[in-house]
Amino acid sequence: MNDVINATTENFAAEVLEAEGSVIVDFWAPWCGPCRQLSPILDQIAAEHPNVKVVKVNVDDEFDLATEYRVTSIPAIKLFRDGEVKKEVVGARPKGALEKDFEGLLD
Repeated sequence: MNDVINATTENFAAEVLEAEGSVIVDFWAPWCGPCRQLSPILDQIAAEHPNVKVVKVNVDDEFDLATEYRVTSIPAIKLFRDGEVKKEVVGARPKGALEKDFEGLLD
């Protein structure tokens, strides 16, 4: 199983923008109920897709990153590939819905 990485302004470029393959970035906050519901779903997706990296950005601690990526509502999930956002999803969704949203990008 892939370990979830906590991203900061200092390591975001290395962990996300320069990463090979797909990177799911979960913009979240500890006080957000839907964010807490989504976390185990992202863990499952990471476990089932070994080439996918999951990175979490706490919007309370990393306000500049949240602003840069225009996060106005959480949870906000952005799938990056080759340093670019390829797909964005806002709000908690069931695992099947997320996999359908990210179809073709999880390999």
